[in-house]
Amino acid sequence: MNRRSFLANSLVAAAAPLVAPSLLPSAQGAASAGPAPATTNPQIAAHRQVGLALLKPSAKDLEHGLELHANSVVLDVYGFGPAAAVDNAVLAKIMNSGAAEQEIADAREDMGMTRMVTDAAERAEYEGAWQAAGVTAIIRNSGEEGNDPMRLMKRLARWVYVTDRLRERFPKAVRADEIVAAKKAGHHAITMTTNGVPLVGHWNNTVDEMRHIRVFAELGVRMMHLTYNRRNPIGDGCGEPIDAGLSDFGHMVVAELNRQGVIADCAHSSQKTGFDAAKITKKPMVASHSSAAALNPHIRAKKDEVIKAIADTDGLIGVCCIGHFLGGNKDLVAFLDHIDYLVKRFGANHVGIGTDTGYNSRVQPNDVKLPARNNPTRVRWEALWPPGALSPDRDTSLAWTNWPLFTVGMVQRGHSDQTIQKIIGGNMLRVLKANES
Repeated sequence: MNRRSFLANSLVAAAAPLVAPSLLPSAQGAASAGPAPATTNPQIAAHRQVGLALLKPSAKDLEHGLELHANSVVLDVYGFGPAAAVDNAVLAKIMNSGAAEQEIADAREDMGMTRMVTDAAERAEYEGAWQAAGVTAIIRNSGEEGNDPMRLMKRLARWVYVTDRLRERFPKAVRADEIVAAKKAGHHAITMTTNGVPLVGHWNNTVDEMRHIRVFAELGVRMMHLTYNRRNPIGDGCGEPIDAGLSDFGHMVVAELNRQGVIADCAHSSQKTGFDAAKITKKPMVASHSSAAALNPHIRAKKDEVIKAIADTDGLIGVCCIGHFLGGNKDLVAFLDHIDYLVKRFGANHVGIGTDTGYNSRVQPNDVKLPARNNPTRVRWEALWPPGALSPDRDTSLAWTNWPLFTVGMVQRGHSDQTIQKIIGGNMLRVLKANES
C-alpha cells in the first residue's frame, strides 16, 4: 500500500465526530480506487475509535501523525502480528481421534500461524491487518518458550514456511537493509526471534552446549531471550523470588550471541540478569517488550539502573502494549507515559515499541463446536507466572492495528518527527545493524 492510500484508509477507519469533516472527502476520494480492508473491517475501526476517544487529537495532529507513520520504517521490536482463525472442523476431527493434548495444541498453533498461506479469506484478513497497522516489519516470536532446540524449531519452521510461500509480499528479513528495502517496495517483512537460547542439553562442555546458537542464526534468527520468567542455566528470570543474575555459563552465552550476530534480549529476565548481560555484551542489547518500573513496579518492568545499563550498550527498551505491565489506566495513555518517561530519562535513541500483541482473525471457517475435553491439564511452562503477575485483560486502545495512533499520540505530546521515527523503527534498525555478524 502506498503512502497516500495508507493515509486515506487510516482516516476512513478513524472517521467519526473526532475527525475533522474537512479531512474526510479527500481521504474517501483517495480510497475509492480500491479500499483496503481497514475501511471495511468493523473490529479495526472500533479499536481505532477507542484510541481516538482517549487521545482526542486535533485534525492537524491526526493528519500529521498518520502521514509521518506512513512515511516511516515502522519496526515492531517484538510482536505477533496477525494470526489466522482455527478451523474447528479440522480441530474437532483431531480431538475425536483420541489425540493427546500436545498434538491438539500443535494443530491449533499450526492453523493460527499458517492458514493465511492456504486460505484466501485468511490471506485477505492477514493483509488487511498489516495495512491498517502500517507496520513495515515485526521481530516475530517464532520459537516456543524454552531452551530445547526442537521445541524452538517448531514455530520457527512455521514462520519460515509462511515467509517462503508469501515472500512476494511478506518476506523474511535477516538484515536491517532488507527491512528498509521492504518499506521501499511496499512489503511487510518478518524477522525471527526465539523465546529462548537453544541449548543441546548434554552438558559435555560449554562450547558443545552452545553449538545450536550458530545453527539458529544461520536459519535467520536475529534475537534470543536469555531467560523466560524462570531460572535456566543462563541466569534467573523475572519470576524468580531470588535474583542471582547471570551465571558463569550465561556470560559465555552472551559472548557467543555477540559472535554469531544474535541480539541478547532480557525482556523476561530478572533485573540482575539483564544488568549483568548489559555490562559484558560487546554489542547493543535490548529488553524488547517491557516497561519502566519507575512508573509501574511489575516483574516484567525494568528498573532505571537496568535501563541505563542497556542504553549504555547503545541498545534500547521496547515499550509493550500489555496494560498490566504499564499500570495507570492500562491503556494507550499509560503506554505513552512510559515512552515519555524513557525519552526524558534515557534519551530518544534508546526507546522502541515492542507490542507483544497481535491481531486475531475475524474469519469463521464454520460453526462446528469443539468436543468437550475431560482430561486434566497441567500448567504449561510458559504460563508459570507468579500469582497476579499476568492478567488476560487487554485494553482495545492498545490493539495492534492501532499502531498509527501510537505515532499520533507522540506527535500530540510534542516529540519531534526525528525522535518519533527513531522510536517507531530507526533505533531497532540501528541495533540490528550493529549486531550483524
